[in-house]
Amino acid sequence: MPWRRNVYAVTAANFLGYTGFTLVMPFLPLFIIQLGVTDVGRVALWTGLSLGVTPGLTALLAPAWGRLGDRYGRKIMVERSLASFVVLMTAMAYVTQAWHVLALRAVQGFFAGYGSLSVAMAAESAPRERMSSAIGLVQTAQRLGPGVGPVIGGALAAVVGLRHAFVATAMFYGIALAVVFWFYDERVLARNLEDPAVATMAAGAVERITFRRVLGFQNFMLMMAVIFGLQFVDRSFGPVLPLYVEQVGTAHARVPLVAGVLFSIMACTGALGHHVCAKLLSRFAMPVVIAGGVAATAAGSALLTATANLWAMGVASTLLGIGVGAAMTASYTAAGRVIPAGAHGAAFGVLTSASLTGMAVSPFVAGVLGGTSIRAVFFLDLVLMIALAVAVPRLMTSEP
Repeated sequence: MPWRRNVYAVTAANFLGYTGFTLVMPFLPLFIIQLGVTDVGRVALWTGLSLGVTPGLTALLAPAWGRLGDRYGRKIMVERSLASFVVLMTAMAYVTQAWHVLALRAVQGFFAGYGSLSVAMAAESAPRERMSSAIGLVQTAQRLGPGVGPVIGGALAAVVGLRHAFVATAMFYGIALAVVFWFYDERVLARNLEDPAVATMAAGAVERITFRRVLGFQNFMLMMAVIFGLQFVDRSFGPVLPLYVEQVGTAHARVPLVAGVLFSIMACTGALGHHVCAKLLSRFAMPVVIAGGVAATAAGSALLTATANLWAMGVASTLLGIGVGAAMTASYTAAGRVIPAGAHGAAFGVLTSASLTGMAVSPFVAGVLGGTSIRAVFFLDLVLMIALAVAVPRLMTSEP
């Protein structure tokens, strides 16, 4: 079916992009050290700022890009993003100062966001009854890529160095760009509309629906809060986990490999959470699935807070991955089901802003807290997840 080709295209592109990204970014603290920063607090701060600036700037632009996507097509927006990453990741191989990394990541913020746009592309390509499966498939790829990337990146860093890994990342993005260009067909979206009258009405919805109306969709603001919280927790480990692994006694030479394995566990179990979400939603109510995933994430954060044992950290990573994966897919599905035809760009743009804001704020907060206590980062994650686990069953109205 044509819609399946679209979903598979964005799934493959996301797998390639996220694999390439995690060849290097989980080890950014170590790269900052190579650039001459030695103080642990300053390393965590530079890493947090560098990881956070891109999604922060992208979050400001996401609703506008969504509107442009409704008008001119989201395919060109994703191609724009992927092409910029080819150039900018190559440039990172040649930086000499920590602020160079920060500057390049800031430039990426004006072009990034292909991951969230891809979720919208999959959701609108699929029939309504297959939306959760399509969203879950793309998000599974977004998790499986990071499951492979850190292990490859850790080995690559040990053999050829982190600088050459940035060039490899650029190559991954180049292949992803080619996949979207050749295989994603936006004409499928028009064929999803049942008749010309519906198509006309959908086109008119783009003009009529304001961002204020988007926020008024059923459960929409609650899902924004959940998506923000899950992204906050998920991205809080990048600036501090490699430092924490070394802090608990791991030899410096083994830190990239051990941290890479933990990141990979989170990624692979997160992919499992995304994949099984559709099945869970067929058996349980939407609030139960979301709250259950958030509770599992809270349990993983609590275990990280309480232990320094590497095996226990592996168990915590498993809980975190499954919880974030299942709850994230369910939240996007709950929001997607109330978005009217023709307004996917505007509505998913707002969701993207919530997601990217979490991605932007989290590394910065983690970097600041990590300079004093890395466990404080995990404790903050725990508190946030407990609050959401309590709020979802109380505030979420009946499923549309």
